[in-house]
Amino acid sequence: MQYRQADRIDGLADILVASLEALAKAGHTDAACRLAGRACAQLRDVDARRWQKFNALLHRLSKQVRWDEP
Repeated sequence: MQYRQADRIDGLADILVASLEALAKAGHTDAACRLAGRACAQLRDVDARRWQKFNALLHRLSKQVRWDEP
């Protein structure tokens, strides 16, 4: 079975989103949010569909962050 390059990139994006969710679940939500934000910045102008995956994750996780803690 051959995979198109776009399918492989979609798969990698899904793996990265799952990894960031796991990072947040392990108690590192702040780090997961920062990395999701960096992914959003990289994808913003080049891939709206994949950008949306990371943007949705960022907004979902940011509700769990205590920004007032050091």
